[in-house]
Amino acid sequence: MKKYSKVIIAAIVALIFIGTFVFLWQKSQPEPVVYNEFTPTTTDIQKSTIVTGKIEPRNEVNVKPQISGIITELLKVPGDHVNAGDVIAKVKVIPDMSQLSSAESRVRLATINLKQAQTDLNRVEELHKQQLISDDEYDKVRLTLRQAREEKAAADDALNVVRDGISKSNASASSTLIRSTISGIILDIPVKVGNSVINSNTFNDGTTIASVANMNDLIFRGNIDETEVGQLVTGMPMKITIGALQDLSFDASLEYVSPKAVESNGANQFEIKAAVNVLRDSKIRSGYSANAEIVLSKVQKVLSVPESAIEFSGDSTFVYVIKGAGEQKTYERTQVVTGLSDGVNIEIKKGLSVKDKVRGPQKVTDTTEN
Repeated sequence: MKKYSKVIIAAIVALIFIGTFVFLWQKSQPEPVVYNEFTPTTTDIQKSTIVTGKIEPRNEVNVKPQISGIITELLKVPGDHVNAGDVIAKVKVIPDMSQLSSAESRVRLATINLKQAQTDLNRVEELHKQQLISDDEYDKVRLTLRQAREEKAAADDALNVVRDGISKSNASASSTLIRSTISGIILDIPVKVGNSVINSNTFNDGTTIASVANMNDLIFRGNIDETEVGQLVTGMPMKITIGALQDLSFDASLEYVSPKAVESNGANQFEIKAAVNVLRDSKIRSGYSANAEIVLSKVQKVLSVPESAIEFSGDSTFVYVIKGAGEQKTYERTQVVTGLSDGVNIEIKKGLSVKDKVRGPQKVTDTTEN
């Protein structure tokens, strides 16, 4: 009995040893190399690029006061639509003391001249009635009086403009009323009631009361890399996608490519502008981030294979054409002429037909256990 037990144990040990040896031997053997295989297909290929930028109104105007003063009333808020000439704000004038003094002096001088002209006319009228002076001299004195009256009225009006910003002769054009210069949407009103504002002059640009833009005439502004700018042509179609409105896309037409590059993050880039075709009341806001897709080149109904099947060697390109099947399968290195690539598929101009089958990259076996 003991003899049989020893034999059984020895047999078990031997089986374990042999099994372990076989397992390790199988593991040490290289797995057969398996490749992906592709058949050339006829398809359309296009090469496109994505340009990042933003949406802006073509015409954005900063409305500024004609006089210096203090904001007393704001009649509009951002988002309101205005027509050219609509009043946006009212300003209380803070007169310049030198201008005010000069205007007051002009009024006093005009008053003196008017009184003197009236006195001269009174004297001449008596002499004219007695026919002691000619009609011509009498008419000259009357003309002088009329001129003195006009000068007095002009001096008074100038004083009102300097002191109050209002002209009595043209109250509708008062410089205290800040009016929109174009029709559009108010994008921003950077001032508040009580803020001091100044008019533009030689020394400064003046205070912006409001920014107004026509939101029905928008452009896309972005930058494109120097390696792609040479393929752009004015009038090229573009597809605009706005980051905040992913469900909407808009057509655009390239209308400007900058002739000068600007450096950005160490790369030379060129500014581009495109007219955006948007529907009215599409609720697009100024400054939206956007992407523009531009088709740089395109070919239709051409023979193509995945670019991963191409072997690049210097200026030449090759594929491995599959010959035979099963264990008799071989791979023939064949030179081909390639064309346009979209990064996934590449055009084959010469060297392959739709009847061929080519070798792709090696298949990778996933040995990870779930």
